[in-house]
Amino acid sequence: MLKKILVVDDSQAEIRLMQNMLQAGGFQSVGISDPTKIEEAIDEERPNVILLDVVMPQRNGFQACRDLKSHESYSQIPVILVTSKTAPSDRYWGEQQGANGYVAKPFTPDELLSAVKRFV
Repeated sequence: MLKKILVVDDSQAEIRLMQNMLQAGGFQSVGISDPTKIEEAIDEERPNVILLDVVMPQRNGFQACRDLKSHESYSQIPVILVTSKTAPSDRYWGEQQGANGYVAKPFTPDELLSAVKRFV
C-alpha cells in the first residue's frame, strides 16, 4: 500500500511539481490549493504526511499547522513546511507552531523525498 501525502500550496504549479517528485519516489499524493479545506481533505484522504506551504491567502501555513497540531484528530499527522521563508526566525516560528519538518524552496527531489521518508 502506497503512503499518501497531502500537498497544500496555493500554486498549482508547485503542487504538480511536488506530486511528480512524490510519485517518482513511490508515494501517492493528493493536492489542494485552498488552505481552508485542509481538515476536509484529511478526513477524506487520510494522509500519512502533510506538505504545507506557508505563504497562502486566507490561512497561512503557520496558522494551518497550529490549528492541526492543536486538534486531537489531526495532531499526530506529521506536517512538513515547504516554503520560501527560510530565515532562522521563520524556521523557529514553524517549530513553535508544531511543524515536524522544514523544506526550503527551491528544493531538489532528494531534499523533498528525504524529508517525507523521515515520517513514513
